[in-house]
Amino acid sequence: MAVQMITAEVRSWIAAQLQEGYTPEQLKAAMRASGWAADVAEQALLEVTSGQVLAPVVAIAPSGSVPEPDLSGGQTRIEIDGHGIEVLLSMAQPRVLVFGGLLSEAECDELVAQARSRLSRSETVADSAAGSEVNTARTSDGMFFARGESEIVRRVETRIAKLLNWPVIYGEGLQVLHYRPGAEYQPHYDYFDPEHSATPAILERGGQRVGTLVMYLNTPQAGGATTFPDVHLAVSALKGNAVFFSYDSPHPRTQTLHGGAPVREGEKWVATKWLRQGEFN
Repeated sequence: MAVQMITAEVRSWIAAQLQEGYTPEQLKAAMRASGWAADVAEQALLEVTSGQVLAPVVAIAPSGSVPEPDLSGGQTRIEIDGHGIEVLLSMAQPRVLVFGGLLSEAECDELVAQARSRLSRSETVADSAAGSEVNTARTSDGMFFARGESEIVRRVETRIAKLLNWPVIYGEGLQVLHYRPGAEYQPHYDYFDPEHSATPAILERGGQRVGTLVMYLNTPQAGGATTFPDVHLAVSALKGNAVFFSYDSPHPRTQTLHGGAPVREGEKWVATKWLRQGEFN
């Protein structure tokens, strides 16, 4: 699991603020507002006031915490930096939300344009600790953007973080997938199987996955819905829309078994953001 590093610069900043008369509680609040975990902020303050550098603390969300939009008041529209997003569906179990207009048409087109030349056959987690492998259950082409690698990627990642109340650093890089006619992704879970031999090494890079956001970058002529077999739900792939689902534990009881139905006509482009318990590096 990843750590937030308390650098010499951070300690110097804290020392300077204390000399200016700010209290430790005020500094802790400022650090929390800037994205620092509470326990890491407390440790940084302790290091400065005690003069002792301690071992780093793992920055990770509490068990059971999941990304979640603020729907207090029952609103069906969320405004983020001047961009309006509609809440088209909200299901409690499994926790599934469908968002309308999460991306603009221009943003969809730009992501496809930047991804197109970097596609290769999509892979899944391997049966050994080796990493990933090509699997007949997944017949798409895909690529990953590094987190924050371009202006469009940074804009989308910031919007997702604000929408789902989950730090940008707790997200994997955006993955863009391209499905041709007949391509599909058979039903599966996105969390890492606790019994899988590769899982311990994967969890060192940010903990378990706790949420998935699938954004549709075009509208196929036919097929290509995101399906949830346990609850007989199918979300149509409509350009600019997105489906989000979260899972508070790596267990089938979350009912987050899902798949990408075969594309019958045309093609399908999606961008997926997986969210982790802790900082992904």
